Amino acid sequence: MEWPEDLIQSAKRRMEPYDTEGFVLGNGDPESEIMIVGEAPGENEAVKGIPFIGRAGDELDKQLQYLGINREDVYITSVARSRPYKWVKTNKKGSGGMRKANRKPNNKEVLAHAPLLDYQIKEMDPKVIIALGSVAYLRLTGRKDKMTDVLGERIETPIQQLNEEGDEYIPTEKTYTLIPLYHPAAVFYNPKIKEDIYASLDKVKTYLNKETENRSS
Repeated sequence: MEWPEDLIQSAKRRMEPYDTEGFVLGNGDPESEIMIVGEAPGENEAVKGIPFIGRAGDELDKQLQYLGINREDVYITSVARSRPYKWVKTNKKGSGGMRKANRKPNNKEVLAHAPLLDYQIKEMDPKVIIALGSVAYLRLTGRKDKMTDVLGERIETPIQQLNEEGDEYIPTEKTYTLIPLYHPAAVFYNPKIKEDIYASLDKVKTYLNKETENRSS
């Protein structure tokens, strides 16, 4: 995907006041009908510039494989493009007793990079947007539903976009198909949700298969 340089530079400037590092625009097929939106890069992603690598990336790949989708056939991005971090104590030698740990992006950080996601959605015009986790779901819909209530459901909804003043969201005129799923890393912290994860993936698989059948008939 080609990006206007002024859009990128503006997004980086907007993020400067916050504790973040790295810059990851996204990866995959910009012509794909499926866009996957996560929260923000982690440490590995910030270094290598590729979204969803490491443990969370491996888990996402497993879930995509379960859906019969190759990573190369979708576009993967996030609501914030820089890694949000916090300082925590560590016993690791040579660290000075502190290290950077991942954290969720806050509302101001998500707002800072909102024009990037707005641009991607407008350029790609995806048929399906998969929101990974509550941060992505809230950014896209403005709704604070419990993930357990919407998990794997197909939701027809406008998408939030930044207004011209750049200080608040307004809904798009167009309605998109959005499907919320747990963030792939969630299963590491709560293995009990694995059954719910695959039940939600079954819903997605059914929907995608029906769409494929409708197009071919």
